[in-house]
Amino acid sequence: MAPRPLTSQEIDAALAELPGWEFEEDRLRRTYSFAGHFPAAAMVLHVAQIQEEMNHHADLLLGYDAVGVSVNTHSVGGRVTELDVRLARRIEEIAPSHGARP
Repeated sequence: MAPRPLTSQEIDAALAELPGWEFEEDRLRRTYSFAGHFPAAAMVLHVAQIQEEMNHHADLLLGYDAVGVSVNTHSVGGRVTELDVRLARRIEEIAPSHGARP
């Protein structure tokens, strides 16, 4: 079954369980901070692995000590779906193991 865009109430409920994430410009967004470049780069690689497993991909921006994540579902016109929420949850699960700061 094809994903469907979430309602604003569904997005708000999801964000309540995803601290640090925001809904902006039809995307879920979050920036993670790290102690340096290597842990940030390792986080990007780990997220890439998860994205391949899920066959759902976010836009990632790697800085010196930060990683920006921005995601929506292109197949429904660039809207947020449950796929995006699941990816955000998976990223939240691994972020502490890379030393992401709150």
